[in-house]
Amino acid sequence: MEPRPRDARQNGIDPGPSGFETGRAVVIEPVVKRDAERAGVGARSGEERLDEAVGLAAAIDLNVVHAGLVMLNDIRPATYIGKGKVDEVAGIVKSLGAGIVVMDCPVSPVQQRNLEKAWNAKVLDRTGLILEIFGRRARTKEGTLQVELAHLNYQKSRLVRSWTHLERQRGGFGFLGGPGETQLEADRRVIEDRIDRIEGDLEKVKRTRKLHRDSRKRVPYPIVALVGYTNAGKSTLFNRMTRAQVLSADMLFATLDPTLRAIDLPHGTRVILSDTVGFISDLPTMLVAAFRATLEEVIEADIILHVRDMSHEAADAQSADVAKVLEELGIDPKRERRMIEVWNKIDRLDGERRAGLANLAARQPATEQPVLVSAVTGEGIDTLIAAIEARLAERRQTLSLTVDAADGASLSWLHRNAEVLTRQLRDDGRMAVTVRADPDHAGQIRAKFPDAMAG
Repeated sequence: MEPRPRDARQNGIDPGPSGFETGRAVVIEPVVKRDAERAGVGARSGEERLDEAVGLAAAIDLNVVHAGLVMLNDIRPATYIGKGKVDEVAGIVKSLGAGIVVMDCPVSPVQQRNLEKAWNAKVLDRTGLILEIFGRRARTKEGTLQVELAHLNYQKSRLVRSWTHLERQRGGFGFLGGPGETQLEADRRVIEDRIDRIEGDLEKVKRTRKLHRDSRKRVPYPIVALVGYTNAGKSTLFNRMTRAQVLSADMLFATLDPTLRAIDLPHGTRVILSDTVGFISDLPTMLVAAFRATLEEVIEADIILHVRDMSHEAADAQSADVAKVLEELGIDPKRERRMIEVWNKIDRLDGERRAGLANLAARQPATEQPVLVSAVTGEGIDTLIAAIEARLAERRQTLSLTVDAADGASLSWLHRNAEVLTRQLRDDGRMAVTVRADPDHAGQIRAKFPDAMAG
């Protein structure tokens, strides 16, 4: 194994006394040679993936005492890596007193069980590690339910018969009955019952969230959703734009639960800004499914801000991973007119790199031009807000119409179905009203007020 020794102080964690500890971890990045050779331009290197895996381990306060690459010719069905590498890792685990080995790859239940026996340590694959992080970060009831559902589905596939007693009760009659329910079956039944209850609770949450969305549609504020790779700076940008205090930290998955805030843009438009969970490469499908209700804020958003960390070496690969998750949600980034790329963390770049990015952005078509910002310093935020307003103006129509000043019902209807920009009482006793609405509501306004004209 190509080692990369880790200093526990790099994680800001006290390594504690010697001996086997739950918090001491070895991180392994298996790399299949033929896959690495076939990887295209912009794909992550093994070292970059290893660094991300170490960051994921640190996100749950694991003390990473050793990390390294394992080069493979083929994946072994029984242990994923070859016997020689298994023995090598066993020596490292024993000598460093590690209690956990993180395999940054999907590991089957059989492989996990065999490796745990060989290493006498707990084995976490990439899915299990991400689930542990999500379990720690979830704060709201909805987030907790979503994570627990994903965790139970993961556990259900990994139940193994490890008890010496196989029978919970005897079946049939007398002494001749066959075996009754096994411990394995009982555990699976308990998990399935809990899954059913959580799915029922989440359905209630989904209905409540839909009611909230319907309520916002009645007061038609546009939704601006932030998406991006984890640790791309979404929450810092959210705080900068809303003056909120959402947790933002230099760690993977610092925030999980969605946050929404209303902000007023310079030209008077009020929008709702939504901060969502960060994406990551190889995000477990069960988590995408569990968080679908949360991510519906993105699906129905008027504007999607794709926040990218342009200081990261794998920025292009991260962008591809975000696009992949968006496609799973039914959003095609290449065809979305509502997508604005936000190239964040330009404060970390030197002058030459910044100038290169600015030139690259300027060469993009006007409808696809990214915006360079620093969420930390505030540089470029005004340009980003102007881009949001311009994109919203493309989607929304401004109409001028008149209403009888005494017709409170019509004025109330306009406030519910459009953004009322101005109201002015005329000499003839009628109210001149200017409104802004999305295409659907604009059609309804024209049908209800025949004198409505584009303003």
